[in-house]
Amino acid sequence: MQTLKCPKCGEIFEVDEAGYDRIAKQVRDREFEQELKKRQAELDEKRTQELSLMRLREEQQRAEGLAKKDAALAEKNQRIAELEARLSASETEKRLAVTDALEKKNEELAKKQTEITALQGELKSKEVESRLSEKSMQEQYEQKLKLKDEQIEYYKDFKARMSTKMLGESLEMHCLSQFNALRMTAFPNAYFEKDNDARTGSKGDFIFREAAEDGTEFISIMFEMKNEADTTATKHKNEDFFKELDKDRKEKGCEYAILVSLLESDSELYNNGIVDVSYRYPKMYVVRPQFFIPIITLLRNAAMNALQYRKELAAVRSQQVDIMNFEENMNAFKEGFARNYRLASEKFSTAIEEIDKTIDHLQKTKAALLSSENNLRLANNKAEELSIKRLTKNAPAVKAMFDEIKNKQE
Repeated sequence: MQTLKCPKCGEIFEVDEAGYDRIAKQVRDREFEQELKKRQAELDEKRTQELSLMRLREEQQRAEGLAKKDAALAEKNQRIAELEARLSASETEKRLAVTDALEKKNEELAKKQTEITALQGELKSKEVESRLSEKSMQEQYEQKLKLKDEQIEYYKDFKARMSTKMLGESLEMHCLSQFNALRMTAFPNAYFEKDNDARTGSKGDFIFREAAEDGTEFISIMFEMKNEADTTATKHKNEDFFKELDKDRKEKGCEYAILVSLLESDSELYNNGIVDVSYRYPKMYVVRPQFFIPIITLLRNAAMNALQYRKELAAVRSQQVDIMNFEENMNAFKEGFARNYRLASEKFSTAIEEIDKTIDHLQKTKAALLSSENNLRLANNKAEELSIKRLTKNAPAVKAMFDEIKNKQE
């Protein structure tokens, strides 16, 4: 229990803890409200002062801005006046300049008109020349076309009169002439000759080979040329000659095989130019005669680019061959040494056996000689012990003969 005294009447009374807490809370709330109102009043007063100060500053800034604007406006008005004065002066200059420009323009227009008139005259002259030139070119073209038609007719007639063999030989001569025309400039170190080796039963038409300065061959081509008359009853196809051409390529050790052909003249495939038929036979191409030199150039340039790699590969292969030869020589030496060792060992054993036999024979001979020596010694002893007396002991007649000889000597 808590004892409290009323501040107004002075009466003392007791309250429990809950009542005391309520009274204390009322006092705290009242004090808090009073403090809050005090603080609120202070804040309101401070805010009022700050607002007044801000209004004052804004009025000062507005006044300064108005002063600056007035000054700027005065300056602009002065600038406008100056510009109006200059504009008034420049308008006179402009009128004079426009007048001068118009005069110059008129002069230029007159000059241009004169030039245009001259150019029109030249153009008419050029048109006349162009028409004449066009007419001349047309006449030349018609003349060339006529000449071409005559050549076509001539070759048709020539082709009709030629045999199949002559047709083939004419295509061969055409290709040979094309190559010889470029031989010294484009292929100075190349070999391009007829294939005259028919030992295997067949031969191609031409063989192309080229080697580097060190003698390493980097490209080889077997050529076959095929042509036939337009009136030939049985028409051949290009693929009819693939198998034989591939056989000739392999037998003559060539890398590529090329069929230069005028067969199947209506074929869009072969008329496109260079046709790769390696899907049938490796490294084989079919070309029209006009692509004879280009195909050689393409394959040759590609081979020359790969020449360095071939040299490096050849060097590696040579090293491998050297290693293989070394190993073969080593194995041959080992085998030979083993064989010689085996033979020598066998001969050595035989020799040892023969030596043992010889030693045994010599031992027997030695024993025999020793035995002979003993017999000789005994014989010698017996010879030394031999005397006439002993010899004549049992032979009185011999004794009498020796005695008689002795007496005569005396």
